[in-house]
Amino acid sequence: MHDAMIECSKIPVAVVGVGYLGKFHAEKYAALEEADLIAVVDVDEKRACEIAEKWGTDALTEHRKLFGRVQCVSIATPTRQHYAIAREFLEQGIDVLVEKPITVDLAEGRELVALAEARGAILQVGHLERFNPAIRKLESVIQEPKFVECHRLAPFVERGTDVDVVLDLMIHDIDVIASLVRSPVQRVEAVGVPVLTDKPDIANARITFANGCIANVTSSRVSLKRERKVRFFQPNAYISIDYDQRRAQIFYKPPAGATWLDIRGENIEIKEGDALADEIRSFLECVRKRTVPLVSGVEGLRALEIASMIRSQL
Repeated sequence: MHDAMIECSKIPVAVVGVGYLGKFHAEKYAALEEADLIAVVDVDEKRACEIAEKWGTDALTEHRKLFGRVQCVSIATPTRQHYAIAREFLEQGIDVLVEKPITVDLAEGRELVALAEARGAILQVGHLERFNPAIRKLESVIQEPKFVECHRLAPFVERGTDVDVVLDLMIHDIDVIASLVRSPVQRVEAVGVPVLTDKPDIANARITFANGCIANVTSSRVSLKRERKVRFFQPNAYISIDYDQRRAQIFYKPPAGATWLDIRGENIEIKEGDALADEIRSFLECVRKRTVPLVSGVEGLRALEIASMIRSQL
């Protein structure tokens, strides 16, 4: 009977940091039947009050006031604050969904992963592209790619400039590619250029995996147009995904004895989805069932490790 009550009860949750990303976290929690949005927290009291009023919850400026009130939290503060805030919640045994990247510093990321394991707490990292409908639909088709080419270009905005373009944008693709190639990184070569900030705003990395796959990844936050495309080349097919257009193409290798004229192509329209709602719903399910998240702290740490290899060459 007690277990049934737990299964049916709402999960008390809060959002720490309700700026650009955090306000969307609050919106999703407020809309989900399985969640009880206890409060939103922001150092900017006016912003906290605005978001709290919109979703009918409490506004706080101090995250420690959540201790003892919530079962889990989303942390969507600036990246450099992830470690200190996430550590305090994990020490309390409170489950954490922290926005990507897990931390800026590799040692801090490792400490969070170890702390979550020691406390038996769920630690999920907000690598949103893993919940992108295009990736979810094609992950079973992408098998042993040998070459990956990826472009993520965006016009300049102030948001995210507390870190370089690798931690701001490229880490999305690093995580997706690593999850699909499923092989350790052997080496990286990278170049980056600061254009509008004092940190690299455009970067290119060539990542060589132990299984021989090579990924060529370009990210820019100083482009005139937005583009998010990735292409996978594997022995039996070529797969192209356009995230923004929600469109994918698959070209299969023709059977033995056939000519290039026999190449079979397939256009795949990706239904519009809500990746953030799916991510948060998945997090709450892990909290309830005590299961490992799709993007666990370990996987978030793997992406940060590769990003750190790239950043060391910029």
